[in-house]
Amino acid sequence: MGIIGRLFEVIFGDGRNLVKDTAEVFFENKEAGAVREANYRSSAMQQFAAEFAVERKGAFDRLMDALNRVPRPLMAFGTIGLCVSAMVDPLWFASRMQGIALIPEPLWWLLGTIVSFYFGARYQVKSQEFQRSVAATVAQAPIVTANIAALKALEAGAQGQGVPPVASHPSWEAKPIYVPGAEAENPALEAWKGGGNE
Repeated sequence: MGIIGRLFEVIFGDGRNLVKDTAEVFFENKEAGAVREANYRSSAMQQFAAEFAVERKGAFDRLMDALNRVPRPLMAFGTIGLCVSAMVDPLWFASRMQGIALIPEPLWWLLGTIVSFYFGARYQVKSQEFQRSVAATVAQAPIVTANIAALKALEAGAQGQGVPPVASHPSWEAKPIYVPGAEAENPALEAWKGGGNE
C-alpha cells in the first residue's frame, strides 16, 4: 500500500491533478472556455451599451428635432405647389420666376451647399440610428440561439418518445399503395384471413 499511496501522492498531491493538468495541455477546459466566452460577451455588450447609449432628450432637443423635420416636407410640398400654381395662375407664377432669375449664381451655390449638408447630416443621423438598432438586434442573438436549442431539444425528445414532430404530419393522410404479393408475413393477419374463409 505504501507504493500505491506514494504513486497517488505524486499524481494528485499538493492539491493538483497531474492527469487533469496534462490533459489541459492538449484539450481546452470546457468550463474555463465557457467563462472566457461569457466574459467576452459581457465586455462586448458593455462596449455596445456605452457606444450606442440613448440619452434622454430635453425640451430644446425635442424642439430641434421637430425643426429638423420641417425642411424636407417643405421643399417637397413647395415644389409641388409651384407646379400647381403654374397651371392655376400662369401670370403669378411667371412674375415669381422672374424674381428667381435675379438671384446671383453664388447664392445658388450657397443654397445647394446648405441643402446638401442638411441631407448629409440627416443621412448620418439615420445611419447611426440604424447601427444602434443593429447592435440591439445582435444583443438578442444569444437569446434566439438558446430558444432554437431548446426547441430542437423538445423536438428530439418528442421523436425519442415515438411522437413524430409536427412538421412531419401532413394535412392529408397518406395511404399505402397496395401491391399484390408484396405483403410482409403476419401470422395474426393470416389467421384472421383463414378464419374468415371458413
